Amino acid sequence: MTLDPVHVDSIADLAAYLAQHVDDADHVDVAAQIWDGFLDPLYGSSGRVVVEPVDGQRLRAVDAEDVALAAPPFETVHGLDSGTINPTTFKNGLVLDVAQAAMAAVPSDLDLHRHRSIVAAAHVTDRAAAIDEPWRKADEGYCRWRVLQVPRVNRYAEGIVHALALYLAESAHALEHAETVSDLLVLDGPLYPVELLNWRERDAELRELAEELKPRSIVENYIRLVESFVERDVPLCGFVKNPASKRIVGTLRDGDTGFDVPWTDDAAFFTRLLERRDPAEASVESGGVRGPEGRRTDQVTFTNWFVSRGGVDATVAADGDAYGIDRRLESKCYEKCFFVVYEPRTDVLYRVEAPYAFARDPEIRDALTRQFVGEVATNRGPPEAVAKADELARIGAREKSSLRRKFADALETDEVKRYDEVRWGDVD
Repeated sequence: MTLDPVHVDSIADLAAYLAQHVDDADHVDVAAQIWDGFLDPLYGSSGRVVVEPVDGQRLRAVDAEDVALAAPPFETVHGLDSGTINPTTFKNGLVLDVAQAAMAAVPSDLDLHRHRSIVAAAHVTDRAAAIDEPWRKADEGYCRWRVLQVPRVNRYAEGIVHALALYLAESAHALEHAETVSDLLVLDGPLYPVELLNWRERDAELRELAEELKPRSIVENYIRLVESFVERDVPLCGFVKNPASKRIVGTLRDGDTGFDVPWTDDAAFFTRLLERRDPAEASVESGGVRGPEGRRTDQVTFTNWFVSRGGVDATVAADGDAYGIDRRLESKCYEKCFFVVYEPRTDVLYRVEAPYAFARDPEIRDALTRQFVGEVATNRGPPEAVAKADELARIGAREKSSLRRKFADALETDEVKRYDEVRWGDVD
């Protein structure tokens, strides 16, 4: 125990002081004004449309129990995820991360679940070193692995090995098993590799790196993945569990709205817009229809679908350059579309993404909406296929430590330790 009662009381006093000076009572009105007046469409400072509805703008609510009991539109759902050991630096100068990707199916397909794609992305400072390796097979052909040597950089080595390992494993595994999916594939995370697309918005070194072959080839995997599923008429989506986009609130803050935008990201704005409160009702336990502070918990709420063309999404917009990659479909087909769904019992907001090629079709759009709203209501969280893929791909803390030791032993060097690792140990 590091806090004495007097310290706890002092912190409580701080909370009371903040409560007196920070009033969010009008935030619901601000959210409603933004919704009613600025999103159909939302213009950026240059006059370019950043966000606009695919087909009409509306807020919707469904009874959580009713939608959870409804038959899902898709008979089978596949989920895909990639997990890593986290970037590791060794005393010999090597920086690496290892990612494994797995695909899960609902209903279960144990043969598919056994398959893995494993990528070790390595940054070496020795100019003479050449450690790239093509794909190799293991586990009777169920597993394949490769080593990817990342371009040399002066900074960001840990972030770069992490992003390249993660996205190469995920995209390569998705392409390898695309034909297995007959109804719906859901990526655990965004539809496109956001971190790689972000490099073009960062400093000069990352912008230069973004134009090199390896990151471009990984982005190309995602472009080809969209094409593969569009050509087979099988929907492809991304399910973002922790949406952090600031596209809407950032554009509003930079524009002339006539009022302050109080939220730091879009998730906070949509949460305020979608949560339903009844202050007149007393709070009850979470099993009832009222949650903390009068929040209604009996209905799952969600928005219509939007097209997003701002920030990193501009790269795959119809007027974007798609990283210089040749697009085989009409360029508009690749545009990122999304809707958000709010689960009131856990007070969590999720974002669902899909290419415009699917979102423009009213029947597919409706089926995807019903599928994800129903799954969120049933699971009080991510879809079952995403949860399964996450479980298959996750590398636990003990496994991470063991793998790092194996690398250190094989390399005859030690991992560069940091104080927090000594203090807290490995954490997931």
